[in-house]
Amino acid sequence: MCSAESAYDRRRLRQWLAGEAHAPGVPRRDMLRLLAAAGLAGAAPLPLGAPAVAAGTGSAPGTANAADRANAANAPGIVKPLPDAWFTVRGTNAETRFASLAGTGYHTPNDRFFVRNHTATPVLAAADWSLTVWGDGLSHDRPVTFTLDDLKRFPTVTRSAFVECAGNGRSLFAAQQGQSVSGTAWTLGAIGAARWRGVRLADVLRRAGLGRRAVDVMPRGLDADYVTADGTNLGRVRRPLPLSKALDDVLLVHEMNGEPLPHDHGHPVRVLVPSWIGVASVKWVGDIQVSARPLYSPWNTGFYRLFGDSHPARGSAPLTRQTIKSAWELDWDAVLRAGTTHRLTGRSWSGTGGVVRVEVSTDGGGTWRPAQLHDAPRRDGWVRWSTHWRPPAPGPYTLLARATDTGGRTQPDTTVHNTQGYLFDAVVRHPVRAR
Repeated sequence: MCSAESAYDRRRLRQWLAGEAHAPGVPRRDMLRLLAAAGLAGAAPLPLGAPAVAAGTGSAPGTANAADRANAANAPGIVKPLPDAWFTVRGTNAETRFASLAGTGYHTPNDRFFVRNHTATPVLAAADWSLTVWGDGLSHDRPVTFTLDDLKRFPTVTRSAFVECAGNGRSLFAAQQGQSVSGTAWTLGAIGAARWRGVRLADVLRRAGLGRRAVDVMPRGLDADYVTADGTNLGRVRRPLPLSKALDDVLLVHEMNGEPLPHDHGHPVRVLVPSWIGVASVKWVGDIQVSARPLYSPWNTGFYRLFGDSHPARGSAPLTRQTIKSAWELDWDAVLRAGTTHRLTGRSWSGTGGVVRVEVSTDGGGTWRPAQLHDAPRRDGWVRWSTHWRPPAPGPYTLLARATDTGGRTQPDTTVHNTQGYLFDAVVRHPVRAR
């Protein structure tokens, strides 16, 4: 993580140590671990407070009926159909098969967009939904509630951006680097790019009465509480944002590719945090806490930090921006005809800048040549690219693609290991066979 993010995290931890931060639902051991990592464990921290309860954020409105749930037979808790040609089901999640994106255009069709659920998709009625903004970071002591119609009266913003799970590529730590990691075994399909329409979070916060003392903003979803394998209830998914980010480019979106948000993607309203790891873009947002003190949740303490031998003893700063990746729009072990020229396609993206160059290799990295780019470099987006290849003879081959972004970052040969398998960015060795 960059030095600014690490410094911000240390400042937050100091405030927690002094009793000036909120960490509801975060195990004490996690806070002590982070304090030790930051070298701030010289004094005994105050006890963790009880979870805050916001007005209007109890049970989820408009929950699913039996007919709605019957449509989710493809995977636990997912509403939309998940045909095998488009998806690989991974527990409560559905990964897009990258080969299914060939020829679909720049934006990922809604019906092919990956699904990342901690629990299950809540089927919410737009007419019953509301958003409560609350907390001691407001200029007054009362919560403010907005309906969907209220949000739609704000100036509208339309933005193309990708959303990507921090664990995208996780399985490649084992497959390519022989390293053990925990978590959902994504290949590269835990990403999608869409045209989102909504309103600026900054406008909503200011209308709610943003106060001068505010430092953190924490959206929370309306999905069910997340209970870990050992039975620990962590509450609903929530993750704090620094106020500077919340006021910059974060949106509250209600449309995806020209349609109302589908249930699996946050209907009626979700948060969109461009370039940041997917968990920050909270789906089914129901309330937003605005705090005059730093906020912590399990999703920026025990999860979504880097742990392991190559990282600080008790973990990195919280993850924010995504990393750089490339993927071929081909099935793994795809079969191609030898002696025939094929037009091969793929996509590359980065959370640190637009992609300006993609190089490909069809001989396992022995030689490289530039791919043809079909999109201009775009912040928060990806580029489509293509190359032509004629397999000279039958047999196995390994295809590679590596991207470089506007920040000068190029995909490395290997990714530094972390135990939870986040931010895999190494060049992927994609096997194919010619016949």
